[in-house]
Amino acid sequence: MRCYPAILLALGLLGASAAHARTDEFLTNAIKGDNSETRLGRLAAERGASSGVRSFGRMLEGDHSAGRKETVPIARRHHVTPPTAMADEARKEYRKLQGLRGRDFDREFARYMVDDHKKDISEFEKEVRSGDPADVRALARKTLPVLRKHLKTAQSLT
Repeated sequence: MRCYPAILLALGLLGASAAHARTDEFLTNAIKGDNSETRLGRLAAERGASSGVRSFGRMLEGDHSAGRKETVPIARRHHVTPPTAMADEARKEYRKLQGLRGRDFDREFARYMVDDHKKDISEFEKEVRSGDPADVRALARKTLPVLRKHLKTAQSLT
């Protein structure tokens, strides 16, 4: 069988393009996650019925604001425009939480944070295992302990 350089080049470009798209998607979703957790955390800090929920809200707001500040320069290096919006699911949850008060707010907030952080941890672990380029993989690795801390805290509130 003959090797055709143009075909090999095209296949290589397709692979590179798919990897680039995966990196773009990961970075975009990570920043949307930071945007979401910052806003949801602020809401919990203001409206939480328990001191634990209010404290967790402040933790989320601070940690995810810091995370965004780390992620945005990496996104820009990879020609990804940093989103300013929340993730769609988080936006729906924000509206839901705005209608709740007291223990109902606390329970729903904690439930959502457990589910959301489980999903986030899964995505970041996947990026650590298969992610490329190295700076994005390193970002995912560095972020995982923070996400695990958030999950553990959310679980303690349920």
